[in-house]
Amino acid sequence: MPDTFDEDLFLKGLKQRKATLGAEYVENNLAAADDFTRPFQEAMTAWCWGFGWGDDALPPKTRSMINLAMLGALGKMHEWEVHCRGAITNGVSKEEIRAIIHVVGIYCGVPQAIECFRSAKKILAEYEE
Repeated sequence: MPDTFDEDLFLKGLKQRKATLGAEYVENNLAAADDFTRPFQEAMTAWCWGFGWGDDALPPKTRSMINLAMLGALGKMHEWEVHCRGAITNGVSKEEIRAIIHVVGIYCGVPQAIECFRSAKKILAEYEE
């Protein structure tokens, strides 16, 4: 496998990833990486968080809202929950999360909206405690 590691992009991504998802969560993910998964963790941090989240064209709150809509549409509920926590960190309100789920329901179907609501209630309850 060619060495395409870009340390600057990785570090930029690491900073953004920690700011959105929390340092502990990110550090645990990186610490759990082994020789098999580490290259993906590094590439994903550089590409998704360094390149994808690394410009100023959209604020983090807007990116979080887009992520919730896309992950909800794809039915990737584990990632949806991770990004729901990140969205709250980035200032997305309970009302905005509800509105995003309404859009998922309209374009992707009621069963998927129900899944998103189920996950959202669990995540929101963590923050209300």
